[in-house]
Amino acid sequence: MSIWQILILAVVQGAAELLPVSSSAHVIVASKLMGLDPTSPEMVMLLVMLHTGTMFAVIAYFWRAWRLNYFGSRHDLWEFCKQIIIATACTGVLGLGLKFLIEKVFLGHRADAAVEHLFGELGLVALALASVGCLIILAGIKAGRRSGRLGLFPGDAVIIGLVQGLCLPFRGFSRSGATISTALLLGINKARAEEFSFALVVVLTPPVIVRSVWRLLKAQSTAQLSGAALWDMFYPSLLGMVFSFLAGLVALRWLSRWLEGGRWQWFGMYCLLAAAAVYTLHRAGF
Repeated sequence: MSIWQILILAVVQGAAELLPVSSSAHVIVASKLMGLDPTSPEMVMLLVMLHTGTMFAVIAYFWRAWRLNYFGSRHDLWEFCKQIIIATACTGVLGLGLKFLIEKVFLGHRADAAVEHLFGELGLVALALASVGCLIILAGIKAGRRSGRLGLFPGDAVIIGLVQGLCLPFRGFSRSGATISTALLLGINKARAEEFSFALVVVLTPPVIVRSVWRLLKAQSTAQLSGAALWDMFYPSLLGMVFSFLAGLVALRWLSRWLEGGRWQWFGMYCLLAAAAVYTLHRAGF
């Protein structure tokens, strides 16, 4: 993988990860167009580093808002953490349940059954993009320019967490697009919906990174990769992490302006167009 390919994927991942347009769908399509295998260990290593960069971008962008809104008192902090815990627990239960169902039922005939085998299926990616596009448009139309309520109830956290769990195994079903849209449909304030959605990212990303690293180490233990090969992949990926961080900051500023300016549904329209493009590539044999 060349430096230029890494930089292109870093910008695509960094921007699309934090915009409600599905970074995974864009990275999968971009990698296929460049002749790369999105399920290869090399790509897994790069995506680990890119996700790390975008996680730090989220922390840097939202830290001031989190500190002002939730860290002012023990009560506010506990309420915020409680909702995060509830949502994350629901995500884990549904996400792991779907993973088990896909691997044991739908892919049970394969000796190496893993949910990651679905990530390169452009037909599924197109369907997921179209689904989240419709959800975003619906939420954007309903929310309009109204303010919404500031507080989240435990029931809100459960629903948002379950929707996030649904996103995990299906590449193209944007996590941020789905969770923010769900919060808007529940009547939650736009800024609060955004802050809560991306707080979930900070909690969810480390386990995803750990799982990806474990897959790499497992590949190494089965003699697919040497320690030197892992280092050769890690070193240039650091550059990708820096660029994904910078692209993530730009994307978050863009998202906030459109969300609070009543243009959220435009992201959904883009997802529908992207779904059509991905399906065209699928039919073309990519």
